[in-house]
Amino acid sequence: MFNVPLPVLLIALSMPVLFFFQQQLPDMGGSMAFAPADLEQGRWGGLFTSMLLHANWPHALMNAVAAVAFGAPVARLFGDRIGPSVFLLFYVSCGALAALGYGLIHWGSPNPMVGASGAVFGLIGAATRLLGAHGRVRPLFDKRVIAMSLAWMAVNLFTGVVGYMPGAEGAQIAWEAHAVGFVVGILAIGPLGRLFKRGVLIEEETA
Repeated sequence: MFNVPLPVLLIALSMPVLFFFQQQLPDMGGSMAFAPADLEQGRWGGLFTSMLLHANWPHALMNAVAAVAFGAPVARLFGDRIGPSVFLLFYVSCGALAALGYGLIHWGSPNPMVGASGAVFGLIGAATRLLGAHGRVRPLFDKRVIAMSLAWMAVNLFTGVVGYMPGAEGAQIAWEAHAVGFVVGILAIGPLGRLFKRGVLIEEETA
């Protein structure tokens, strides 16, 4: 938390900064949001632009804090040379695929979705296999990874079904996007760890 890699810090800081400018837009950025119905009409841009928007200040600040907490170990895994570019690509890919998954689940819905939560949950998924692993990637089926994953999904499902989250203010929570982002992150960090020569921590079945 006190030695945050620069790309993580920049992404976290961008959230409140972008929300400040979002508030100045006539439509509060509504034209940049993503709705599942966009996929039917061949509009794919919202998969990326929606993660630049947030519903309110608590939403933006909560995602910023989570990005710092869970993005730091992911960025450190990738190193300093091409690491920042890989981290950014990883973050954006998790967010876009999370939105795409939400769109496929709610195919044809006109209800817009905004927020970087899908991308942040991708970082959470990746960090689930990194925390306490001394810079290595834990096996996918490590007991600690499974336990933490179940806990995260339970919290995610609870907030989605009950509809309670700080700053939600009655808005529908796209918990499906969170889940998809988490799955993308926890799966992708395995091959990426091997690519950066930081494979599994212990001698268990790799994934």
